[in-house]
Amino acid sequence: MSAPRTRSVVAALLRKELRVELRTWESVPAMTLFSVTAYVLFHFGLQRNSLDGSLASGVLWVTLLFAAILGVNRLFVADDEQGGFDAFLLSPADRAALLAGKALALLAYLVAFEIVAVPAFALLLLGPSLGGALPALLAPLALADLGVAAIGTLVGALAVRTRARDLIGPLLSLPLLVPIVTGASLATSPLFSTPAGGLPLRWMLTLGLYDLVFAVIAFALFDFLIED
Repeated sequence: MSAPRTRSVVAALLRKELRVELRTWESVPAMTLFSVTAYVLFHFGLQRNSLDGSLASGVLWVTLLFAAILGVNRLFVADDEQGGFDAFLLSPADRAALLAGKALALLAYLVAFEIVAVPAFALLLLGPSLGGALPALLAPLALADLGVAAIGTLVGALAVRTRARDLIGPLLSLPLLVPIVTGASLATSPLFSTPAGGLPLRWMLTLGLYDLVFAVIAFALFDFLIED
């Protein structure tokens, strides 16, 4: 299939995913509610007025990635239950278009819920200190979201065909997301320190490389996952 035709298929799939989410509100509200609830629990459980350094960074990223798993689990459910997989396999569309469409949809969900989750983290656990860190935080958030989108799309396609998909999805996702949690936490820890530091280039490059590796793996394996 030609590149323009593939791009049009990806765009159509992405529009479909976003329309379904706007009608059902299954993924983004659940991810947002989970993250805000977790920050409230941390706020009262830790009994501290504010967090800083590695503790603040760890709380942020662990919560964001646990919330992301809720979106991963729902990514392919509608297609599996309503015959979307079979319809796509019968069409002449490139299989990579489905991978790209789903990954972009998951990426959009992540960005949408983080618009609420990150300010909620600042309000409940950081106070006014996020203001100076927010511009620098955008780059780690982007790299982490790309990695979660690649891993989540791959795992979601694998788990949705199993009977225990709600269990298999998190069990497969969590080990693969550990490097993202580690890299993003170490990269952003200086932002929440006093005085604030810059982003360590080493960990940013690590996140970028990990994203690239799993993007290649997802592209190589996706055809086999949706056909079996």
